[in-house]
Amino acid sequence: MTNPSVYHVPVMLQECIDALAIQPDGVYVDVTFGGGGHSREILKHLGPNGRLIAFDQDPDAVKNAIDDPRFTLVHQNFKFLKNNLRLLGLKEADGILGDLGVSSHQFDSADRGFSIRFEADLDMRMDQVADLDAKRVLNTYAEEDLHRIFGMYGEIQNARSLAKTIVTARLTGEIATVGGLKDVIKRLVPKGKEHKYHAQVFQALRIEVNQELEALQSFLEQTVSVLKPTGRLVIMSYHSLEDRLVKNFMQKGKFRGEVEKDFFGNEIKPFKAVSRKAITASADELAINNRSRSAKLRVAERNLNSG
Repeated sequence: MTNPSVYHVPVMLQECIDALAIQPDGVYVDVTFGGGGHSREILKHLGPNGRLIAFDQDPDAVKNAIDDPRFTLVHQNFKFLKNNLRLLGLKEADGILGDLGVSSHQFDSADRGFSIRFEADLDMRMDQVADLDAKRVLNTYAEEDLHRIFGMYGEIQNARSLAKTIVTARLTGEIATVGGLKDVIKRLVPKGKEHKYHAQVFQALRIEVNQELEALQSFLEQTVSVLKPTGRLVIMSYHSLEDRLVKNFMQKGKFRGEVEKDFFGNEIKPFKAVSRKAITASADELAINNRSRSAKLRVAERNLNSG
C-alpha cells in the first residue's frame, strides 16, 4: 500500500467537507479518490448507515482502498459515474466531490512521465491500460492537431511554431522521452520562463492523453440525474480550462452560451451556486501546501425543481 499521507496532501480538506454538508445517513461520492484523504474525512462524518463510493482509474490509487463496510472503490474514470452507481443499486447521492487534476503522487512518480523534473518515457496516462500516451500524440498527430492542443489546452502563445518544430523533429527520429522533448523545443522556450512553458506543454499533452475535458463534461452532465434535490456538488480545479467548465455548468447548466429559459421566460438551471465566487486556500494552507496556490473550489446545490 502507498502511504496516503505521502501519496497526496488533500487541498482545502476542511472547506470541501464543510461544502458537502454531510448527513450521517447519506450517500456520498468521491470521484477522485487518489490517496483517500478526502474519503477518509468523509467517512468520519458518516454514521453506520452512510455510504461512500469512490472512483479512481489509476491502479496506484486502488492500493489505498479503505477497509470499511461503508466504503466502495470503483476502479474506473468518473465519466462512468451514473452506470456504476446503478450497478451498486444506488440511484441518487446526497453529495459529490471532485478534486481534479494530477495527484502529488503522479507528479512525483518519475516513471509516469507527468513531471518535467524527471527523465522518463513520455507516458502521462492516468489509466495505465489506455492505448493513447504522450509519445503517440507527439509522434503521430497531424501538425494542425498539435497546434490546436497546445493552443487550447496549454494556452501557449507560439503553439503554431511549437507544433511545426515537433513535426519537423520527428522526421529524423521518435520523440520518446521527457529530455528528448525538452531538447527538441528548447529554442522556442522564453528565457527566464522555462518552467512555466514546459508546464504548459506537459499540461496540454496530459489533457489530450487522458481526454480530461471530455471526461469532465460527461461527468458534470451526469451529476444532474445522480444528485438528489438540494444535494451538493463540490468541485476543485487547478487550471482555467477546468474551472471555466465547472463555473459555467454550475451557473447555467451548460458549458457555453446563455442560460436556457422556458416558455414563460423562467431560467432552466439544474443548480444554484452556494458561493458566488470560487473558494481559495487560506494563507496558512498556502504556506504549507504549494499545490493549493492554483486551486479553486466551487460549490453548487441541486435545484428542487430541476427535473
